[in-house]
Amino acid sequence: MKSQIIWAKALQISRKGVYSGAVIPLETKKYKANNLYCDYELRILLSSIPSYLIEYGPKRNPFIPWDARLEIQPIDTKHTLILNKYPVQIGHMLLITNKWKPQNGWLDNDDFDAIKNVDNDTTGLWFFNSSKEAGASQPHRHFQLLPRHNHESICPRYDWFCSLLNSKDNRNSLISRCVSIKRRNNKSDSNSNDLYSSYKSLIHEMNIGDIDLDSKPLKPYNLIITPEWIALIKRKTDRAYGFSINALGFAGYFLGTKRSDVDQLIKFGPEQILKDVI
Repeated sequence: MKSQIIWAKALQISRKGVYSGAVIPLETKKYKANNLYCDYELRILLSSIPSYLIEYGPKRNPFIPWDARLEIQPIDTKHTLILNKYPVQIGHMLLITNKWKPQNGWLDNDDFDAIKNVDNDTTGLWFFNSSKEAGASQPHRHFQLLPRHNHESICPRYDWFCSLLNSKDNRNSLISRCVSIKRRNNKSDSNSNDLYSSYKSLIHEMNIGDIDLDSKPLKPYNLIITPEWIALIKRKTDRAYGFSINALGFAGYFLGTKRSDVDQLIKFGPEQILKDVI
């Protein structure tokens, strides 16, 4: 049982941030599917489209310095946990590097050590978008966390990822062939090296590059990390059918705007959208 002190602190600071204008929650309306089984969540954006969904550098780096009103707490000497300025879910956190590190560079053990430090207290759905083509909104390195209670589902497509984990030979669909997934070590003595080793193994399996030889990853990718597993998705582009797709799309979360073909998603489901970005 996690203490979730960090999550409680994030919610407290969020309330102050909304009042001060530092946090601007996105106004959305959740689409209710008719069928009982639905492996995605569609929210229709009612407020204006945030600039981060439209623009991607060069522009002012919002993390150097970061808005002090968004700060939750330092995690170590190299990372700080802050709030997402434009959340759909209140308490959406960003784990940023204190100094400049490129989003499209190789991740290192320090990054996973910081994730592990947060994870020991508050866990949920971690995700990382390696570049603009993978759905990243900022070129400064940042990881994202949507906290979850123990009884909550991690994400709508959780069972789909678990099916890949449990049946690795079942790679019939195009999407599954672009995903590599590994079970996490949940033993009490596990550390960040386990996550970093898994990351390097996933990179190798998906032919993203050689960490020791290549200056940066050769292809865009997403990471999704849950308490049970870590998955890497190889990417090609960030948009399909008017949707901006980052790692959350593969987790089953879609944000529909005036540009989005929501009928396509409702009629055919997420696979039709996702296969066009890998």
